[in-house]
Amino acid sequence: MRDILNDMSDKSEQEKNPMRDVQKQTALPKRFYTDVSVVEEADQFVIQLDGKSVKTPAKNSLSLTDKLIADQVALEWKQQEKSIDPAKMPLTRMINTAIDGVNDNTEAVFDEIVSFSGTDMLFYRAASPAKLVELQSKAWDPIIEWARSSLGAPFVITEGIMHVEQPPEAIEAYSKALKRHTSAFVLTGLHSATTLTGSALLGLSLAEGIVSAEEAWAAAHVDEDWNISQWGTDDEAEKRRLFRWADMRAACLLLNCK
Repeated sequence: MRDILNDMSDKSEQEKNPMRDVQKQTALPKRFYTDVSVVEEADQFVIQLDGKSVKTPAKNSLSLTDKLIADQVALEWKQQEKSIDPAKMPLTRMINTAIDGVNDNTEAVFDEIVSFSGTDMLFYRAASPAKLVELQSKAWDPIIEWARSSLGAPFVITEGIMHVEQPPEAIEAYSKALKRHTSAFVLTGLHSATTLTGSALLGLSLAEGIVSAEEAWAAAHVDEDWNISQWGTDDEAEKRRLFRWADMRAACLLLNCK
């Protein structure tokens, strides 16, 4: 199941490898359509290319109940130029994953997200420098407090990276809250947000409307942004981050983030 879900982020990771970029470019299918439209059929919104309905890789109908999401999928198809590049179509990829992979495996995906909650990035704090400790606390403590007070999940934080076993009641409380979000599309968005941020709590807080996409993204990159402030960044790192942010925005569409 993780292989199916991680395929969403693997597409953007291709940008790391110049040789793979060349191989990818030669393998991309040419754009074969002129018109992209969204058509309502039996309470579903179907994406059509030149009047023909789009299919997922598993030949299922690419149809949605949410017009806004359908319009955004259609926009991704419209934005393709000479070739069709899945790496530049994060929402389409996630929808395909939800329909082909998650729809019949929601319990396995649910369990995997719950397992992430036991090793959440927000639990593991720096001991120094003082400024980084302050930044982590400012960004992460409100999420931990929300989990404790609103979810009844007494998660434990620690200094360093040594694994700390979380209380079973904390995991159970997280699981109980996650049960409010069990549709294939929402679970796909949650799994993607969790892996992109390194935090199951940030993923759930997005789905619950506690934080915005921008707030979750900033919280997930406290350490990275601290390092950038000290040492600078490079073009490749910035490019990878932009691709991941596009995936994050797509996940937030599925989660109806604020």
